[in-house]
Amino acid sequence: MQTPDQPLRLTSTDALLVIDMQVDFLPGGKLGVPDGDAVIEPINGLLALFAGQDLPIYASRDWHPANHCSFAQRGGPWPPHCVAESPGAAFSERLALPASAVIVSKADTEDVDAYSAFNGTELAAHLRGHGVQRLVVCGLATDYCVLNTVIDARANGFEVLIAEEAMRAVDVTPGDGERAIARMRGLGAQSFRLGELAPV
Repeated sequence: MQTPDQPLRLTSTDALLVIDMQVDFLPGGKLGVPDGDAVIEPINGLLALFAGQDLPIYASRDWHPANHCSFAQRGGPWPPHCVAESPGAAFSERLALPASAVIVSKADTEDVDAYSAFNGTELAAHLRGHGVQRLVVCGLATDYCVLNTVIDARANGFEVLIAEEAMRAVDVTPGDGERAIARMRGLGAQSFRLGELAPV
């Protein structure tokens, strides 16, 4: 982690990746993450920083068919959520996502689940095509889609910065979020505090 006198400076090869900030994952949603709405303000700060520097912004979303394999009626672990085109699949109205953001839809076929924003998408190719080398990752949920996205980002050779203040965990088992953070760090992801990021 950087010290205050050594700011973590953004570069022209950085991109922001916001994970699954959808209505169904926020408190009151069909699969609400505890305290999930607390990350909206810090994420909006990151969105403003990246947009102000003309750096690329990506936003992933679950975009499930109505009979998705992750749903309980098909033996999956979760209640139906983020069904494509439903109100619950929409990004939070409080999320200040710019029109220029690239939307990455995942888990959009009935028989394939995908926690990672890289799984079954063109994200890696798109990032490479735009010269991205490092991702700043935030969103929901720390111990599922954030973790799996970071695992795949590292496997694809991208550097990763994780904004712990801008993510929350499901914690099905207490401590899952902390273990996810530890695993991401073990893979080489670097944690930072929001005030440490300096413009390009």
